[in-house]
Amino acid sequence: MLSALGLRNQGIEVQWVSFETPFFSSEKARLASDTTGIPLTVKNITQVYLKMLKDPHCGYGKNMNPCMDCHALMFRLAGTMMRADGFDFLFSGEVLGQRPMSQNKQSLRYVEKQSGYDGYILRPLSAKRLPETIPEKEGMVNRELLLDISGRSRKVQIKLAKKFGIKDYPSPAGGCLLTDKVYSGRLKDLFEHQKTYTEAELYLLGHGRHLRLDEHTKIIVGRTQQDNANIIKYHNPKVDTVIKVKNYPGPIVLMPRGGKKESLILAASICAGYSKASDLAPVEVQAVSPLGRETIKVLKIPPQEVKHLLI
Repeated sequence: MLSALGLRNQGIEVQWVSFETPFFSSEKARLASDTTGIPLTVKNITQVYLKMLKDPHCGYGKNMNPCMDCHALMFRLAGTMMRADGFDFLFSGEVLGQRPMSQNKQSLRYVEKQSGYDGYILRPLSAKRLPETIPEKEGMVNRELLLDISGRSRKVQIKLAKKFGIKDYPSPAGGCLLTDKVYSGRLKDLFEHQKTYTEAELYLLGHGRHLRLDEHTKIIVGRTQQDNANIIKYHNPKVDTVIKVKNYPGPIVLMPRGGKKESLILAASICAGYSKASDLAPVEVQAVSPLGRETIKVLKIPPQEVKHLLI
């Protein structure tokens, strides 16, 4: 927001593009657009992103976050739009040193070179600490009106936000699921056990407890009502099996792409174990799959006995 408003104050027409995947959304960008009136284009880039994510040139951060190659990909895609729509340069809100690994001078330079738009990426908040860009050299942007912010402190940005009348702005956290240890572990497990996966399966990684029953089968156990709702929202009734205890409160359990009979019985027992059903008697569990609906009687398996299956 600060970068865009600063450029707009120079009389430059600015627009935003926000890319989204199951790993990160455009929610903050939409709110920023509503707040400032700056036009926003949102594009889903899941398929091209997955190709990069499987083998990022610079590898991953602490978890499965390929930050530098992610940024390079986004600038490359934005650059294609820049050329197609007649814009003159790209800009971002990155601040030198705000992220020690992905926003140091070396990283910013790597991203620029790999994007294919070397010299056309302006970072208005830190421009005076970075090499002069082509739009500055050609007089499209007044370098004297750009800033020299660096480091992790946000005091200057907060002061600038007040000047622009911005009261609602996001926290420093990026909101990318690939930086989350649990999500990354589930994604790695998915990559190891499936050759293909849908966007819905990637969204499901963010909900419930995930347990791997065998090389070909895993289940997702809802922890809350919201988890249950999201499991139903993202499941595929054409291939998935949905499991639920009859007559007692309990979780929705999803078996993505189904499984063998013995796996189904195990999943039903685990489902019963997380429910309010009696510990002393067999429990009726209903399974709905593409083949139809069936009721299975099982004994509960307590959660502590399946901890070793958690992904």
